[in-house]
Amino acid sequence: MDGYYAFMLIATAFVLMMTVPALALFYGGMSRSKSVLNMMMMSYVAAAIVGILYVAIGWSMGFGGDGTIFANPFELLWLDGVSTGDYIFVMFQMTFAIITAALISGAVADRLKFSAWVVFVPLWAVIVYFPMAHMVFSCTDDSLICGRIGAQDYAGGTAVHINAGVAALVLVVLLGKRIGWPKEQMRPHNLTLTMLGAGLLWMGWYGFNVGSIVFGDDPETQFPLETGRTFATTTLATMAAIIGWLVVERLLHKKATSLGAASGIVAGLVAITPATGAVNLSGAVAIGLIAGGVCAWAVGLKYKLGYDDSLDVVGVHLVGGIIGTILIGVFSTSEGAGGIDGLVYGGGFGSLGDQTLGALVAVAYSGVLTLVIGLAIKYTIGLRLDEEDEVNGIDLAEHGETAYDLHTSASGGGKSVLAASTVSPAPVGKPSTEGANA
Repeated sequence: MDGYYAFMLIATAFVLMMTVPALALFYGGMSRSKSVLNMMMMSYVAAAIVGILYVAIGWSMGFGGDGTIFANPFELLWLDGVSTGDYIFVMFQMTFAIITAALISGAVADRLKFSAWVVFVPLWAVIVYFPMAHMVFSCTDDSLICGRIGAQDYAGGTAVHINAGVAALVLVVLLGKRIGWPKEQMRPHNLTLTMLGAGLLWMGWYGFNVGSIVFGDDPETQFPLETGRTFATTTLATMAAIIGWLVVERLLHKKATSLGAASGIVAGLVAITPATGAVNLSGAVAIGLIAGGVCAWAVGLKYKLGYDDSLDVVGVHLVGGIIGTILIGVFSTSEGAGGIDGLVYGGGFGSLGDQTLGALVAVAYSGVLTLVIGLAIKYTIGLRLDEEDEVNGIDLAEHGETAYDLHTSASGGGKSVLAASTVSPAPVGKPSTEGANA
């Protein structure tokens, strides 16, 4: 029992680390040097705002009782009635709310006003994420996705990745394209930071997935049975996704890039997130390979369809989340936590239908309500940075500072300059120089 709670403490710390600093580093490295601080600030501020809101009403809305869309927000207001021994479970779910909101930020890099972000985050958390968490994780008979529909989702393919990916798509359509995109080369400024962030995300994801599979279970039964399987499926799917991404990248552009490897890591993690408790090892490898390859292709859709998703949140999180959620209906086994055989194990189309419907509900719910929130902000305080400030750099315009103050002694003048963007390989999907986000 003591080991169970110790594990949940570690898992919670790991998931918080996924946002600060892992996601901040991952996104920051892919941003241009004039917007890296703003990119990282969006993650840190999301953590502060969503964390407090979650304790106030988020836990109550998600886990406070019955409800098809959400539970009573005031039932457990400020954790009234929750024992201090259960605070660890509140904190664990709080970290999920934090990273889901922060994921959206990668799509709107360079041009979303910081004030608009500060307003958007709490509104989106309360109206979109907290209800979605109830529909997916609460699993009462009335909760929509895991109750009425019966779709499996162990760590957030719908509530986290599809949810954030759809919200990102809505915001980039409302914002419009960055000045100069897609003709101007907008390269990642520091791929070393991105690779470091990807590694930390992979490490933190063990708290994300393994913690989710044992969350609330009987520690004397499910805890020792499920942790090993979940750890293994998370690992193998991620490895397979790296291979899948690099193979497609090599076929399309004749290069296997570090950015592709980092993106493949996250694509695999995203796809295995909902399926981690449902599939066996071969199913995990299959999901990883498919997600890596398809997401590598999908990041190029923005050039064909004309939406400026700065760091490819849509191509990885929305597409990867849909892949992982739906493929549960193909690769799940009755030996998994849900006890359901998928299509390839003779289970028929029932589970596949449930998983597809669950994904569609997540897309519709997040899309419609994010659109309402985005339009409200756009026509009140405004979403978009002024053109001059966008050209000069959002770091300086919004925060009054720059990420790098490098002095070139060779010039003799000690002149302060911003770090130059590094040359990066083209993202999969278009032979340009802009970086892809995983």
